[in-house]
Amino acid sequence: MRYVRCVDITSLEGTAQEPGPAAAPGRVVLLTTSHRVAPGLLSWPAWQALRGADRVLCADGAHPQLPYLREAGITVDEASPTAQELVDACAGGRTVVVVATGEGEPSLTDGLARLAGSGRVRMPELELLPASYDLPGARLLDLVQVMDRIRAECPWSSRQTHEGLAKYGIEEAYELVEAIEAGDREELREELGDVLLQVVFHSRIAEEDPEAPFSVDDVAGGIVTKLIHRHPHVFGDETAETPEDVKAHWLRTKAEEKQRESVTDGVPLGQPGLALAAKLASRARTAGLDVPLPRGEGVGYELLALAARAEADGIDPEAALRAAARAYRDALRAAEGVDA
Repeated sequence: MRYVRCVDITSLEGTAQEPGPAAAPGRVVLLTTSHRVAPGLLSWPAWQALRGADRVLCADGAHPQLPYLREAGITVDEASPTAQELVDACAGGRTVVVVATGEGEPSLTDGLARLAGSGRVRMPELELLPASYDLPGARLLDLVQVMDRIRAECPWSSRQTHEGLAKYGIEEAYELVEAIEAGDREELREELGDVLLQVVFHSRIAEEDPEAPFSVDDVAGGIVTKLIHRHPHVFGDETAETPEDVKAHWLRTKAEEKQRESVTDGVPLGQPGLALAAKLASRARTAGLDVPLPRGEGVGYELLALAARAEADGIDPEAALRAAARAYRDALRAAEGVDA
Protein backbone atom coordinates (compact mmCIF):
# COMPACT_ATOMS: atom_id res chain seq x y z
CA MET A 1 0.00 0.00 0.00
CA ARG A 2 1.28 3.46 -0.86
CA TYR A 3 1.90 5.73 2.14
CA VAL A 4 1.11 9.42 1.78
CA ARG A 5 0.63 11.41 4.95
CA CYS A 6 -2.48 13.59 4.87
CA VAL A 7 -2.22 16.87 6.75
CA ASP A 8 -4.00 20.17 7.02
CA ILE A 9 -1.70 22.79 5.54
CA THR A 10 -2.67 25.24 8.28
CA SER A 11 -1.25 22.86 10.89
CA LEU A 12 2.25 23.03 9.49
CA GLU A 13 4.75 24.33 11.99
CA GLY A 14 5.17 28.07 11.86
CA THR A 15 2.13 28.82 9.72
CA ALA A 16 0.12 30.45 12.49
CA GLN A 17 2.40 33.48 12.72
CA GLU A 18 3.03 36.23 10.24
CA PRO A 19 6.71 36.53 9.45
CA GLY A 20 8.35 39.55 11.02
CA PRO A 21 10.01 42.25 8.97
CA ALA A 22 13.43 40.62 9.34
CA ALA A 23 12.21 37.07 8.77
CA ALA A 24 13.46 35.31 5.69
CA PRO A 25 10.59 34.87 3.22
CA GLY A 26 11.43 31.23 2.46
CA ARG A 27 11.20 29.39 -0.81
CA VAL A 28 8.55 27.61 -2.88
CA VAL A 29 9.70 25.06 -5.44
CA LEU A 30 7.15 23.81 -7.96
CA LEU A 31 8.49 20.47 -9.12
CA THR A 32 7.20 19.31 -12.50
CA THR A 33 7.70 15.89 -14.04
CA SER A 34 6.94 14.33 -17.40
CA HIS A 35 4.64 11.32 -17.55
CA ARG A 36 6.60 10.23 -20.62
CA VAL A 37 9.67 9.51 -18.50
CA ALA A 38 9.76 6.56 -16.11
CA PRO A 39 8.83 7.63 -12.53
CA GLY A 40 11.79 8.01 -10.21
CA LEU A 41 14.14 9.22 -12.95
CA LEU A 42 14.55 12.74 -11.65
CA SER A 43 17.29 15.29 -12.23
CA TRP A 44 19.97 15.84 -9.59
CA PRO A 45 18.74 19.41 -8.81
CA ALA A 46 15.29 17.91 -8.21
CA TRP A 47 16.63 15.37 -5.72
CA GLN A 48 18.64 18.12 -4.00
CA ALA A 49 15.51 20.26 -3.65
CA LEU A 50 13.48 17.35 -2.30
CA ARG A 51 16.09 16.34 0.27
CA GLY A 52 16.69 19.91 1.39
CA ALA A 53 13.01 20.84 1.75
CA ASP A 54 11.29 21.43 5.07
CA ARG A 55 8.04 20.15 3.59
CA VAL A 56 7.14 18.26 0.41
CA LEU A 57 3.50 18.53 -0.67
CA CYS A 58 1.45 16.83 -3.36
CA ALA A 59 -2.25 17.19 -4.03
CA ASP A 60 -2.50 13.82 -5.78
CA GLY A 61 -2.11 10.82 -3.50
CA ALA A 62 -1.86 8.58 -6.57
CA HIS A 63 0.94 10.57 -8.21
CA PRO A 64 3.26 8.05 -9.90
CA GLN A 65 6.36 9.67 -8.38
CA LEU A 66 5.29 9.20 -4.75
CA PRO A 67 6.33 5.54 -4.28
CA TYR A 68 9.82 6.39 -5.51
CA LEU A 69 10.09 9.45 -3.31
CA ARG A 70 9.02 7.38 -0.31
CA GLU A 71 11.57 4.69 -1.18
CA ALA A 72 14.24 7.41 -1.22
CA GLY A 73 13.21 8.51 2.28
CA ILE A 74 11.24 11.60 1.29
CA THR A 75 8.10 12.25 3.37
CA VAL A 76 5.30 13.65 1.25
CA ASP A 77 2.25 15.34 2.77
CA GLU A 78 -0.92 15.07 0.71
CA ALA A 79 -2.31 18.60 0.67
CA SER A 80 -3.83 21.15 -1.70
CA PRO A 81 -2.85 24.49 -0.19
CA THR A 82 -4.10 27.81 -1.40
CA ALA A 83 -1.52 30.33 -2.52
CA GLN A 84 -1.77 32.19 0.80
CA GLU A 85 -1.45 28.99 2.82
CA LEU A 86 1.64 28.05 0.84
CA VAL A 87 3.20 31.45 1.43
CA ASP A 88 2.44 31.14 5.15
CA ALA A 89 4.03 27.69 5.23
CA CYS A 90 7.33 29.24 4.09
CA ALA A 91 7.47 31.63 7.07
CA GLY A 92 10.78 31.69 8.87
CA GLY A 93 12.81 30.84 5.82
CA ARG A 94 11.33 27.41 5.23
CA THR A 95 11.48 25.68 1.86
CA VAL A 96 8.34 23.95 0.58
CA VAL A 97 8.46 21.72 -2.49
CA VAL A 98 5.19 21.14 -4.32
CA VAL A 99 5.18 18.05 -6.51
CA ALA A 100 2.93 19.21 -9.33
CA THR A 101 0.12 17.07 -10.65
CA GLY A 102 -0.30 16.34 -14.34
CA GLU A 103 -2.20 19.60 -14.86
CA GLY A 104 0.74 21.62 -13.51
CA GLU A 105 -1.14 23.31 -10.59
CA PRO A 106 -2.55 26.25 -12.60
CA SER A 107 -4.84 27.46 -9.80
CA LEU A 108 -1.94 27.54 -7.36
CA THR A 109 0.43 29.36 -9.70
CA ASP A 110 -2.29 31.84 -10.67
CA GLY A 111 -2.95 32.51 -6.99
CA LEU A 112 0.73 33.08 -6.30
CA ALA A 113 0.90 35.48 -9.23
CA ARG A 114 -2.05 37.46 -7.84
CA LEU A 115 -0.44 37.66 -4.40
CA ALA A 116 2.85 38.80 -5.89
CA GLY A 117 1.09 41.43 -7.97
CA SER A 118 -0.88 42.79 -5.03
CA GLY A 119 2.19 44.20 -3.31
CA ARG A 120 0.65 43.44 0.09
CA VAL A 121 2.43 40.14 0.76
CA ARG A 122 6.11 39.51 1.22
CA MET A 123 6.56 36.65 -1.20
CA PRO A 124 8.93 33.73 -0.80
CA GLU A 125 11.36 32.92 -3.53
CA LEU A 126 9.45 31.10 -6.28
CA GLU A 127 11.14 28.54 -8.48
CA LEU A 128 9.83 26.29 -11.24
CA LEU A 129 12.04 23.21 -11.33
CA PRO A 130 11.52 20.65 -14.11
CA ALA A 131 12.51 17.34 -12.54
CA SER A 132 12.36 15.37 -15.79
CA TYR A 133 12.33 16.40 -19.41
CA ASP A 134 10.76 14.96 -22.52
CA LEU A 135 13.26 13.51 -24.93
CA PRO A 136 12.88 14.25 -28.66
CA GLY A 137 10.05 12.12 -29.98
CA ALA A 138 8.40 11.74 -26.57
CA ARG A 139 5.02 12.87 -27.89
CA LEU A 140 4.99 9.77 -30.06
CA LEU A 141 4.21 7.87 -26.85
CA ASP A 142 1.05 9.97 -26.50
CA LEU A 143 0.07 9.11 -30.06
CA VAL A 144 0.48 5.39 -29.38
CA GLN A 145 -1.65 5.65 -26.22
CA VAL A 146 -4.36 7.66 -27.97
CA MET A 147 -4.41 5.15 -30.83
CA ASP A 148 -4.76 2.27 -28.37
CA ARG A 149 -7.83 3.86 -26.83
CA ILE A 150 -9.40 4.79 -30.16
CA ARG A 151 -8.89 1.27 -31.47
CA ALA A 152 -10.60 -0.14 -28.37
CA GLU A 153 -13.47 2.32 -28.01
CA CYS A 154 -14.29 3.92 -31.38
CA PRO A 155 -16.99 2.03 -33.34
CA TRP A 156 -15.39 2.98 -36.68
CA SER A 157 -11.70 2.59 -35.84
CA SER A 158 -12.19 -0.72 -34.06
CA ARG A 159 -13.49 -2.30 -37.27
CA GLN A 160 -10.80 -1.09 -39.67
CA THR A 161 -8.40 -3.43 -41.48
CA HIS A 162 -5.16 -2.94 -43.38
CA GLU A 163 -7.05 -3.41 -46.64
CA GLY A 164 -9.74 -0.91 -45.73
CA LEU A 165 -7.22 1.76 -44.76
CA ALA A 166 -4.94 1.32 -47.77
CA LYS A 167 -6.63 4.03 -49.83
CA TYR A 168 -6.18 6.55 -47.02
CA GLY A 169 -2.44 5.93 -46.98
CA ILE A 170 -2.26 6.81 -50.67
CA GLU A 171 -4.44 9.91 -50.21
CA GLU A 172 -2.41 11.17 -47.26
CA ALA A 173 0.85 10.67 -49.15
CA TYR A 174 -0.45 12.73 -52.07
CA GLU A 175 -1.66 15.47 -49.73
CA LEU A 176 1.79 15.54 -48.11
CA VAL A 177 3.44 15.98 -51.51
CA GLU A 178 0.99 18.76 -52.34
CA ALA A 179 1.83 20.58 -49.10
CA ILE A 180 5.55 20.29 -49.85
CA GLU A 181 5.19 21.62 -53.37
CA ALA A 182 2.92 24.45 -52.20
CA GLY A 183 5.48 25.53 -49.61
CA ASP A 184 2.80 25.71 -46.90
CA ARG A 185 4.60 25.03 -43.60
CA GLU A 186 1.47 24.72 -41.49
CA GLU A 187 -0.11 22.37 -43.98
CA LEU A 188 3.13 20.39 -44.16
CA ARG A 189 3.12 19.86 -40.38
CA GLU A 190 -0.50 18.70 -40.46
CA GLU A 191 -0.04 16.34 -43.40
CA LEU A 192 3.05 14.78 -41.81
CA GLY A 193 0.85 14.05 -38.81
CA ASP A 194 -1.76 12.42 -41.03
CA VAL A 195 0.88 10.21 -42.64
CA LEU A 196 2.26 9.32 -39.22
CA LEU A 197 -1.24 8.38 -38.10
CA GLN A 198 -1.43 5.84 -40.89
CA VAL A 199 1.76 4.18 -39.66
CA VAL A 200 0.57 4.03 -36.05
CA PHE A 201 -2.93 2.90 -37.04
CA HIS A 202 -1.66 0.03 -39.19
CA SER A 203 0.83 -0.96 -36.48
CA ARG A 204 -1.96 -1.07 -33.90
CA ILE A 205 -4.09 -3.27 -36.16
CA ALA A 206 -1.10 -5.54 -36.73
CA GLU A 207 -0.88 -6.28 -33.00
CA GLU A 208 -4.16 -8.18 -33.25
CA ASP A 209 -3.08 -10.58 -35.98
CA PRO A 210 -3.42 -14.11 -34.55
CA GLU A 211 -0.56 -15.62 -36.57
CA ALA A 212 2.05 -12.90 -37.17
CA PRO A 213 1.45 -9.96 -34.81
CA PHE A 214 3.83 -7.02 -34.56
CA SER A 215 3.70 -3.65 -32.84
CA VAL A 216 4.78 -0.09 -33.55
CA ASP A 217 7.94 -0.88 -31.57
CA ASP A 218 8.74 -3.66 -34.02
CA VAL A 219 8.16 -1.25 -36.89
CA ALA A 220 10.42 1.38 -35.35
CA GLY A 221 13.04 -1.20 -34.40
CA GLY A 222 13.12 -2.54 -37.93
CA ILE A 223 13.69 0.84 -39.54
CA VAL A 224 16.35 1.74 -36.96
CA THR A 225 18.25 -1.45 -37.78
CA LYS A 226 17.89 -0.79 -41.49
CA LEU A 227 19.11 2.82 -41.23
CA ILE A 228 22.15 1.85 -39.20
CA HIS A 229 23.03 -0.96 -41.59
CA ARG A 230 22.63 1.23 -44.66
CA HIS A 231 24.74 4.06 -43.25
CA PRO A 232 28.10 2.41 -42.57
CA HIS A 233 29.74 5.79 -43.16
CA VAL A 234 27.89 7.09 -40.09
CA PHE A 235 27.73 4.06 -37.79
CA GLY A 236 30.62 2.02 -39.16
CA ASP A 237 34.11 2.31 -40.56
CA GLU A 238 33.33 3.21 -44.17
CA THR A 239 33.59 6.73 -45.51
CA ALA A 240 31.40 8.79 -47.81
CA GLU A 241 32.43 12.20 -49.05
CA THR A 242 29.64 12.90 -51.53
CA PRO A 243 25.93 12.19 -51.90
CA GLU A 244 26.88 9.78 -54.68
CA ASP A 245 29.03 7.81 -52.22
CA VAL A 246 26.10 7.64 -49.82
CA LYS A 247 23.78 6.38 -52.55
CA ALA A 248 26.31 3.73 -53.53
CA HIS A 249 26.48 2.52 -49.91
CA TRP A 250 22.70 2.46 -49.73
CA LEU A 251 22.22 0.50 -52.94
CA ARG A 252 24.97 -1.99 -52.10
CA THR A 253 23.67 -2.77 -48.61
CA LYS A 254 20.09 -2.85 -49.89
CA ALA A 255 21.07 -5.40 -52.54
CA GLU A 256 22.78 -7.53 -49.87
CA GLU A 257 19.64 -7.42 -47.72
CA LYS A 258 17.08 -8.11 -50.42
CA GLN A 259 19.09 -10.56 -52.57
CA ARG A 260 16.91 -9.70 -55.55
CA GLU A 261 17.09 -11.49 -58.85
CA SER A 262 16.35 -8.43 -60.98
CA VAL A 263 16.86 -4.69 -60.73
CA THR A 264 13.11 -4.41 -61.23
CA ASP A 265 12.29 -6.34 -58.05
CA GLY A 266 10.69 -4.13 -55.43
CA VAL A 267 9.48 -1.50 -57.89
CA PRO A 268 5.74 -1.11 -57.17
CA LEU A 269 3.82 -1.31 -60.42
CA GLY A 270 0.80 0.42 -58.90
CA GLN A 271 2.51 3.81 -58.63
CA PRO A 272 1.74 6.61 -61.09
CA GLY A 273 2.96 5.88 -64.61
CA LEU A 274 5.58 8.62 -64.94
CA ALA A 275 7.06 7.74 -61.55
CA LEU A 276 7.13 4.08 -62.50
CA ALA A 277 8.89 4.78 -65.79
CA ALA A 278 11.45 7.03 -64.08
CA LYS A 279 12.09 4.44 -61.36
CA LEU A 280 12.75 1.68 -63.88
CA ALA A 281 15.07 3.96 -65.84
CA SER A 282 16.91 4.84 -62.63
CA ARG A 283 17.34 1.19 -61.69
CA ALA A 284 18.70 0.38 -65.14
CA ARG A 285 21.11 3.32 -65.15
CA THR A 286 22.39 2.58 -61.63
CA ALA A 287 22.96 -1.08 -62.51
CA GLY A 288 24.79 -0.10 -65.69
CA LEU A 289 22.30 -1.88 -67.94
CA ASP A 290 22.28 -0.40 -71.42
CA VAL A 291 18.84 -1.60 -72.49
CA PRO A 292 17.17 0.42 -75.27
CA LEU A 293 13.68 1.67 -74.54
CA PRO A 294 10.97 -0.35 -76.29
CA ARG A 295 9.63 1.26 -79.41
CA GLY A 296 5.98 1.32 -80.20
CA GLU A 297 3.05 3.37 -81.38
CA GLY A 298 1.13 5.74 -79.16
CA VAL A 299 1.53 8.32 -76.44
CA GLY A 300 2.52 5.72 -73.83
CA TYR A 301 5.87 5.07 -75.50
CA GLU A 302 6.40 8.79 -75.98
CA LEU A 303 5.76 9.39 -72.26
CA LEU A 304 8.13 6.54 -71.39
CA ALA A 305 10.90 8.17 -73.42
CA LEU A 306 10.20 11.56 -71.81
CA ALA A 307 10.26 10.05 -68.31
CA ALA A 308 13.55 8.25 -68.99
CA ARG A 309 15.09 11.43 -70.38
CA ALA A 310 13.93 13.45 -67.39
CA GLU A 311 15.37 10.89 -64.96
CA ALA A 312 18.71 10.95 -66.77
CA ASP A 313 18.74 14.75 -66.42
CA GLY A 314 17.99 14.55 -62.70
CA ILE A 315 14.39 15.72 -63.06
CA ASP A 316 11.42 14.11 -61.35
CA PRO A 317 8.91 13.80 -64.20
CA GLU A 318 5.94 13.47 -61.81
CA ALA A 319 6.86 16.70 -60.00
CA ALA A 320 7.53 18.46 -63.32
CA LEU A 321 4.16 17.42 -64.73
CA ARG A 322 2.35 18.45 -61.52
CA ALA A 323 3.98 21.87 -61.69
CA ALA A 324 2.87 22.25 -65.30
CA ALA A 325 -0.61 21.03 -64.42
CA ARG A 326 -0.88 23.59 -61.60
CA ALA A 327 0.08 26.32 -64.03
CA TYR A 328 -2.64 25.06 -66.39
CA ARG A 329 -5.14 25.01 -63.53
CA ASP A 330 -4.29 28.61 -62.65
CA ALA A 331 -4.72 29.64 -66.28
CA LEU A 332 -8.15 27.99 -66.38
CA ARG A 333 -9.23 29.71 -63.17
CA ALA A 334 -7.96 33.04 -64.50
CA ALA A 335 -9.99 32.53 -67.71
CA GLU A 336 -13.06 31.91 -65.53
CA GLY A 337 -12.37 35.00 -63.43
CA VAL A 338 -11.69 32.90 -60.33
CA ASP A 339 -8.83 33.72 -57.99
CA ALA A 340 -5.96 31.25 -58.23
